Amino acid sequence: MIAIVLIGVMVDRQTLTFRTITVAAIAVLLLAPEAVVHPSFQMSFAATLALIAGYQHGLPFTTGGAETPFAARIALWGGREIVGLTLVSLLAGTATIPYTAYHFHRMSPFGVIANLAAMPIVSAWVMPWGILGLIAMPLGLDGLCWRMMGLGIEWMTAVAVWVAALPGAVGRVAAFGPGALLVCTLGIVLLCLLRTPLRLIGALLVGVAVLMMLRTDQPDVLIAADANAAAVRGRDGRLAILHFGSDTFAPREWLSAEGDARTPKDASLRNGVGCDDAGCIAKLADGSLVAIVRRVEAFEEDCRRAALVISGREAPTDCGTLVIDRRTARASGSLALRRVEGGFEVTPARPNGYDLPWAHNPIRTPVGVPEGGGVPNPPSRDATPSMDDLEAGD
Repeated sequence: MIAIVLIGVMVDRQTLTFRTITVAAIAVLLLAPEAVVHPSFQMSFAATLALIAGYQHGLPFTTGGAETPFAARIALWGGREIVGLTLVSLLAGTATIPYTAYHFHRMSPFGVIANLAAMPIVSAWVMPWGILGLIAMPLGLDGLCWRMMGLGIEWMTAVAVWVAALPGAVGRVAAFGPGALLVCTLGIVLLCLLRTPLRLIGALLVGVAVLMMLRTDQPDVLIAADANAAAVRGRDGRLAILHFGSDTFAPREWLSAEGDARTPKDASLRNGVGCDDAGCIAKLADGSLVAIVRRVEAFEEDCRRAALVISGREAPTDCGTLVIDRRTARASGSLALRRVEGGFEVTPARPNGYDLPWAHNPIRTPVGVPEGGGVPNPPSRDATPSMDDLEAGD
């Protein structure tokens, strides 16, 4: 963007225009077309587009003319700078909200406060000392410059910590699909590019995208790629998460995508779940049972009574219900399941036909149907917790 702006200055053309950002976007996509799906590209260009649109519309007031008293002009200049910084923060922050929510499931409602407290120090202190440090570096006199620059950076850090500690400083957003993001992106583009009342169509599209985000159907069951961690949505609408072993990556990602502030070590994650040495059982919102099997002898009973059986082991071939075992997980990767009438709608991370140089798609049978073989039928045994145990857990 800077290079294109400088070229515009050299050829005596207006620099901050929509043509500038268009050329910059085309240049980036020619060099790295995959950048279009990355949050850095999306957030940077959304913020820049909003800033240029705001710049072309202009601030709601300007500094006084020559007839205005000098003291009044000074006071107006300071107020204009504060209002300008506030508007810039609002424009850039608002334009990047959809992408922050989509990729990181978070929003920062107090970003304007942080910018107002930190940006003056950045502009008037940090950057000047950084430039002086570069100039003084060949002479070996840059040490003081970096120390003074460091004081400004410490102020920035202190502001960030203070704002992050404010109540409600982190807004959590549940995951939503790319369709809502595309509609929102189209709305932002129309809102910024059009100058006629037709730009209100962009505001309408943004509103539609927000409704799509809020109405996103969340999975009822989530299963990790090794089938050793699972999450079940209970009657209260919250996830109960079970993971065996020390790896908490999948539970952390599930909670983040859920907009849930709990951590994988939170004791409330096991509410409504009954466990013993052989495995665990949990209830879905409709009362159906989900069994997580840890020992082979638990399969026979769980295959009879559960709507879904999950296990890091290989399940027997005659299990009479939907099974996600080690073979299925290896072939399909992580899985998201939604309860539908008569069964589950399964969304695998690696669906049929998914084949990339670094992740080949193996030949496999449909999800939940094991290939030939399997363990022999174990003797009948009440291996996992009973219904009474689960009701007590509720």
